[in-house]
Amino acid sequence: MARIRFENLRKAFKDVVVIPRLELTIHEGEFFTFVGPSGCGKSTILNIIAGLEPATEGKIYFDDKVVNDLSPKERDVAMVFQSYALYPHMTVYENMAFPLKMKKTPKKIIEGDVERVASIIGLKELLQRRPKELSGGQRQRVALGRAIIRKPKVFLMDEPLSNLDARLRVEMRAELKRLHQGLRITTVYVTHDQAEAMSLSDRLAILNRGEIQQCGTPMEIYQKPLNIFVAGFIGSPPMNFFRCAVKRHQPLEIDLNGFNLSPCVESMPQGDSVVAGIRPEDIIVSEQRIEKDIEDTGNVELVEPVGSFSWVDVRWGGIKARGILDVKEKPAIGGHVMIRVKKDKVFLFDPDSGRRL
Repeated sequence: MARIRFENLRKAFKDVVVIPRLELTIHEGEFFTFVGPSGCGKSTILNIIAGLEPATEGKIYFDDKVVNDLSPKERDVAMVFQSYALYPHMTVYENMAFPLKMKKTPKKIIEGDVERVASIIGLKELLQRRPKELSGGQRQRVALGRAIIRKPKVFLMDEPLSNLDARLRVEMRAELKRLHQGLRITTVYVTHDQAEAMSLSDRLAILNRGEIQQCGTPMEIYQKPLNIFVAGFIGSPPMNFFRCAVKRHQPLEIDLNGFNLSPCVESMPQGDSVVAGIRPEDIIVSEQRIEKDIEDTGNVELVEPVGSFSWVDVRWGGIKARGILDVKEKPAIGGHVMIRVKKDKVFLFDPDSGRRL
């Protein structure tokens, strides 16, 4: 296991700066995820850790050792890709044994290690099959097993579940979490799927255009997003945002779609407007009266059942909002509904800088 530290790291491809500056420490034994939209630089960071891409400036440390000039082999990392990268002519056993054979490990030790790892990841009965005879989930397990068997200092995973169907992704997420809890090897994970990042990570970093917008535990980021980008990226469906007028600064009072609201903030707004953010689960929609917090009426535009509840888009005064609806209720499109907003769940953001107030 290793602690990974980035010191003033910068990466540019000719004139295009992908990572302007990165200062970060990933703790030993941690499951750390870089998450963000496509093109934000997360895979580039993973390749720099692996030694597949050189840093333009700055240093990378494994524990207290600078590894910038070390090859991928010398860094002792194991990568798992979304494409599995298995050898098609080899059996599962041979694919998993390959890294040990390259190290000239004695045959008896290889046999024992393959058996042990195959048992951990549920492949013991499939060792003589070839990749074409396996499902997508089984192939991904082989790729994981081949990485595990090396006993590396660091696991690097580049969107390893993106080729799986929705059900398999959920199953493999649970498998990855269980494996990490058992092995406690430092793992750096890259994904654009915020649900994956939230469920797997000890900590995560939200990236946008190569810069970390926020770094913390999943619940820290969900409950206290630092800015509009993070608030809109983390959470599914994404947060609702409404432009609100500031009616008074001391004490703070805003107009939220016709309702006077005095939310708690850490810093006061400087201008005459703010952006209010409310997560869809904090906007309760019902055909019945609720009589609590902010309550108003609206009209249904769209209902999306998701099993135990439904997401519903409503026209609330002059704005569109997404809220949550009891699955037993089935209002007609255009139908009249009651809307309740939880006052203590309203976030305020500065409209110019985007930072949370």
